[in-house]
Amino acid sequence: MAETASKKTDQKTAENRPRLMLMDGHSLAYRAFFALPAENFTTATGQPTNAIYGFASMLANTLRDEAPTHFAVAFDVSRKTWRSKEFPEYKANRSSTPDEFKGQVELIGELLDAMAVPRFAVDGFEADDVIATLATQAEAAGFDVLIVTGDRDSFQLVTPRTTVLYPTKGVSELTRFTPEKVEEKYGLTPQQYPDFAALRGDPSDNLPGIPGVGEKTAAKWINQFGSFAELVERAEEVKGKAGQNFRDHLESVKLNRVLTEMVRDVALDRAPGDLERRPYDRKAVTGVLDVLEIRNASLRERLLAVDPGADQEEAPAPAAGVELDVSVLGAGELAPWLAEHARGPLGVATVDAWALGTGSVSEIALAAAGGAAAWFDPSVLDEGDEQAFAVWLADPARPKVMHNAKGAMRVMPEHGWTVAGVSMDTALAAYLVKPGRRSFALDVLAVEYLGRELQPPAADGQLAFGTDEDETAEAEALCAQARAVLDLGDAFAAKLQEVGAAELLHDVELPTSELLARMERHGIAADRDHLEAMERQFADAVQQAVKEAHATVGHEFNLGSPKQLQEVFFGELGLPKTKKTKTGYTTDADALAWLAQQTDHELPVIMLRHREQARLRSTVEGLIKTVAADGRVHTTFSQTVAATGRLSSTDPNLQNVPVRTDEGRAIRRGFVVGEGFESLMTADYSQIELRVMAHLSEDEGLIEAFLSGEDLHTTVASQVFGVERSAVDAEMRRKIKAMSYGLAYGLSAFGLSQQLNIDPAEARGLMDTFFERFGGVRDYLQRVVDEARATGYTATMLGRRRYLPDLNSDNRQRREAAERMALNAPIQGTAADIVKLAMVRVDRALAGAGLTSRMLLQVHDEIVLEIAPGEAAEVEAIVRREMAAAVELRAPLDVSVGVGPDWESAAH
Repeated sequence: MAETASKKTDQKTAENRPRLMLMDGHSLAYRAFFALPAENFTTATGQPTNAIYGFASMLANTLRDEAPTHFAVAFDVSRKTWRSKEFPEYKANRSSTPDEFKGQVELIGELLDAMAVPRFAVDGFEADDVIATLATQAEAAGFDVLIVTGDRDSFQLVTPRTTVLYPTKGVSELTRFTPEKVEEKYGLTPQQYPDFAALRGDPSDNLPGIPGVGEKTAAKWINQFGSFAELVERAEEVKGKAGQNFRDHLESVKLNRVLTEMVRDVALDRAPGDLERRPYDRKAVTGVLDVLEIRNASLRERLLAVDPGADQEEAPAPAAGVELDVSVLGAGELAPWLAEHARGPLGVATVDAWALGTGSVSEIALAAAGGAAAWFDPSVLDEGDEQAFAVWLADPARPKVMHNAKGAMRVMPEHGWTVAGVSMDTALAAYLVKPGRRSFALDVLAVEYLGRELQPPAADGQLAFGTDEDETAEAEALCAQARAVLDLGDAFAAKLQEVGAAELLHDVELPTSELLARMERHGIAADRDHLEAMERQFADAVQQAVKEAHATVGHEFNLGSPKQLQEVFFGELGLPKTKKTKTGYTTDADALAWLAQQTDHELPVIMLRHREQARLRSTVEGLIKTVAADGRVHTTFSQTVAATGRLSSTDPNLQNVPVRTDEGRAIRRGFVVGEGFESLMTADYSQIELRVMAHLSEDEGLIEAFLSGEDLHTTVASQVFGVERSAVDAEMRRKIKAMSYGLAYGLSAFGLSQQLNIDPAEARGLMDTFFERFGGVRDYLQRVVDEARATGYTATMLGRRRYLPDLNSDNRQRREAAERMALNAPIQGTAADIVKLAMVRVDRALAGAGLTSRMLLQVHDEIVLEIAPGEAAEVEAIVRREMAAAVELRAPLDVSVGVGPDWESAAH
């Protein structure tokens, strides 16, 4: 009984002890870097974030699972430490830090600062010395200690009160090393581990081992003699060749023993008791994640969930100094509420079930500036409520503030409602204020700009449980969202004025949003039979390529396995080696294209065809799945994805349909005119990027080339190559076309050489000759970068900004990527603005003329319209007039139009 009571007392004491967790920042960040591919975690400015993402994920999981009361992270300062003074070759064999890793540790530090996590970095010492010091002090002060590190030397710190969590699979799986686990793994106590490590050596630290002595022998000697010191003292007793090797390397092994011992008395400015966990600066945390374009909702939630401040009993108020007076409205109560409170702007929040296929709104909340808020279920409105709400919603003079207004505009017509008078869309405003961010979620913006946390409503658009109490809670949550939208509207109104984007929102983005909502509802008719036939054709082509590949090699192999491809290409066939990666020689598309040029072997060509046909099959399969019950495809357009202002398309992504290949054109024939209409019409601008570049650069030669009315690329080629226009051949024209568009996209001489398959020196010479003839373009491109470097942003003709802080980065890779974006953004952004203006002008002109024809798609700057019977001529006249007049350029806009029964036939 006494023993049982003692155990219970010990357990209770352990539960009450403070718990310090220490992390080796460099060690874990480096592991995270190699655990996640950098190419999948890169910001728009070219900053890799894979190490940051992996570290943050492990950090969130470990804080959740271990729940420490105290926490700190230690970092190395440099490779120059007391160990490198003792042994200059210490870690000298390590390769230079990968460029993709550089800068990420500093950014991890910014995230830790936002999370109020103490950081240590001491000159002359490594992170593990700092950890050893803190762990020793903490145990003496009565703490339990957890050490999270990828350095096995830390096993010497393990005690009954100190546990090492060692990553065994990337940074996602941690093994707990207790004294028992160390003995199980190595047959040694933790105190003996430095002795063992000295004998074993460590190639990663460039510590030499003993020839012929591995881990088993090292462990056997330590157990036999009891300690390293005793082994040295009795070195002559060690038998055999291994013993002689030990004696021959005795001095280096003794130095190893000094270097592997961790320092436990580093002078630090804080003690373990000072490392108690503190609440985050949540706004700063989300700000860091936004700048790093880490959009993963799960990671954000996990990081915020382990905020010590999240457990505070007092929840944040709905609004600073404002309490919401929430009314849950029943039948007959909405009309009088609107009459009393809808005299000024109202914030609007909705829960809709469009994603479930019903297209209905299940909840609506309204919030007024005075604190009044209302929640109602549209299905319970009586006739008077319906009419009052419909009148208010459709009145352009009654301002509404919404978040992602396009979504509401898309579903409201299901109830017979029209939305007008949206004076502010907080998602679009946030995008214009900071286009580089990757989350425009309402809850994220509320934390960042209002310091306010929101409780989201039920995700499926239904009441969470159905009781009166639950209905009230959900009503309060949605009303809090509506009030946040209203308050964000005020905040963003001021910020839009600061960045000169207020007119861009009201004249371009909001009208475009309204138009896109209707385009999404309309969709485009699809010929399912044609698409299914295309899918079978591509599937057959994939299988044919597989058979040809197997026949060429002489046996079967998995064409989707990089490892097997490497064995076939570089082992069996002995083809030239491609770029080396950490998993072997690459077999990506560029490598296959290079191999096809370098060798006569058929396999690279077959593999390229296989991948292309597989990609096309996947594209068509995706399109077929999205054909709705009405026989039409309803893509979703986004205005907030591309930092340049271009629209994007998802579910399905119609920008994935190839434009210039025979297969792509065949797929486009699967999109057809719908019932009740007679044809499709396509319209776009000819060479819009180059016309914008000519206008912005004010280069008289380039402007004259456009005004001449002759083929632009032939005219420019004649001037660059110094020949008559009649002497310009197809190759000259091809090079000039690639270079001209390349300049508009920020293409470098090396990029041009890759694109044209010419020597980089020839590409540089071509660009130099172009700039000699068109000096205005050269001066403009240089001016754009210089001005952006000074101001931190570029701007389009209409004032759309793109912020590029990396223009002044010390990291060459990031700086050069930002320079390319600075060249690209004003031209691409202006072209995007022009297309949006043109869409709105055409749409308004069609409505003004009382025509039934309507706009359906905008893909790759191309507008697709569905033409009602007998309206083709009038619509074409409107399209040409309104698109040409969207803006006035010195190199005038030129519009191309085509008509046909399907998307491809309507091409021009």
